[in-house]
Amino acid sequence: MPSFADYAIRAIKKYPEIFSALEEFERTKKIPKFVYRKKFDITIDSNILREFREYCKINGFSMSRLIEKYIIEELKKK
Repeated sequence: MPSFADYAIRAIKKYPEIFSALEEFERTKKIPKFVYRKKFDITIDSNILREFREYCKINGFSMSRLIEKYIIEELKKK
């Protein structure tokens, strides 16, 4: 049976960002963000925006998450 150290070494190799976050926490006592988000402005038709906002509200979606999903899908088409 693998020891705790073996599991820890495998975890560090598989997820080095987690280990870096723990090191950062030890140093600063703050948990760093893994995903940084940026705001930006876009111009779209007001009717489309109204419908999209209503659609997201009714279905419990986050507008920004849904837009991110569509952008990722579009980028994968390349």
